[in-house]
Amino acid sequence: MLDTKEGLRKKVESVLINNIIKGLTTPVEDTVKLVEPGHRDIVFRGTFEEVDEFFYSNLWTDGLPIVPPTLDKVERFLRFTDRSHDEVVDILLPENREATVWNVAVNGVMAGCRPEYMPILLAVVDAIADPEFRIEDAGSTPGWEPLIILNGPIIKELDFNCGSGVMRVGRRANTSIGRFLRLYMRNVPGLRIPPGGTDKGTFGYTFNVVLAENEDAVAEIGWEPFSVDQGFRPGDNVVTVQSVLSMSPPTNSAGHTALEHLETIAEAICRRSMAYRTGTAACHGMFYPLLAMSPSVASVMAKDGWKKDDIRRYLHDNVKERAGFLERLAWESGVTSFSFCKAVEQGLVSKVYCESTDPNRMVPVFLRPEWLGIVVSGDPGRNQSKGYVQNHKQGPPISKKIALPAKWKQLLQ
Repeated sequence: MLDTKEGLRKKVESVLINNIIKGLTTPVEDTVKLVEPGHRDIVFRGTFEEVDEFFYSNLWTDGLPIVPPTLDKVERFLRFTDRSHDEVVDILLPENREATVWNVAVNGVMAGCRPEYMPILLAVVDAIADPEFRIEDAGSTPGWEPLIILNGPIIKELDFNCGSGVMRVGRRANTSIGRFLRLYMRNVPGLRIPPGGTDKGTFGYTFNVVLAENEDAVAEIGWEPFSVDQGFRPGDNVVTVQSVLSMSPPTNSAGHTALEHLETIAEAICRRSMAYRTGTAACHGMFYPLLAMSPSVASVMAKDGWKKDDIRRYLHDNVKERAGFLERLAWESGVTSFSFCKAVEQGLVSKVYCESTDPNRMVPVFLRPEWLGIVVSGDPGRNQSKGYVQNHKQGPPISKKIALPAKWKQLLQ
């Protein structure tokens, strides 16, 4: 995307063609299959500092000190699930390594989780192992990061933060489970930055802590929680994992009507922070951005008679951008053959995106209103909202019910 046409031609002729020929004609060297430790193998003995350095040198950490995963600590985690310890959840790309109940517990220990978080950790891994999540794309150059959204009574049972500073590190449950997911993605799928080589994020950013919804606030204003929007029943413990490419600025809004708040949210969060991804989303026919709003903002909208579907429809119908500009953004991302009219022909988006070929025509930023997620969380005393941009077919929201062990209440005592 940075070359002239002539410069690109020279690279193809002088470098690319020769490398293709070499790759197709050079004999493949025999590869040595790595022998990985068994479940109960002791891989190292030493002091805390020595263990930490050994794990770091083997690329098994996220660069921060880890809790040494001793057999005793791992077995404490395994008591919080009725699933077999050697159950294989799935084979995870890109390194084709088994996701197992055992290695979920190991990485949970390393991340600083408590044993009682184990049912949540398993649900998180079930979500990223779903083929629709496309864990194999998590090392792509946009550098997206997964976000865990949590619903259900387990939020209170395990002391998750869903109020002020909800997305900051500090509360053990939110923080350690967020860290677990990034650590697990390094150690099992094998998504590592250099000296590893499978994570090709251009910049990337650090892990997200768990976004727990304030279900008391949701019930008080008469809405359903996010998990119900995902197809579950009220009262179910549910995790949702989705990719997050970037976040909007924290956006304050004011007024006594829903429209007053939505006009600000539409402009500051949706058009300015989310529109740049509409073109690449349209070429895949998928886009699942997320809007988080504080309980006070949601309360104004609810008192004004607005449901979440009303908000989705308003933002879909009113947040628009010039088609030519969005196509240009897609081209700059490397989708050089994209056009909205071609996407309409392929059935990826609705006909509204090709009502003319005028590059200045205005088209919706959101492909479908029902694909916009809405979560109520954060400081209930502040008038603020925040947007999360999702990376089209890479990491669409996958929700899984949390399976608690039969003796859950006894184990918590």
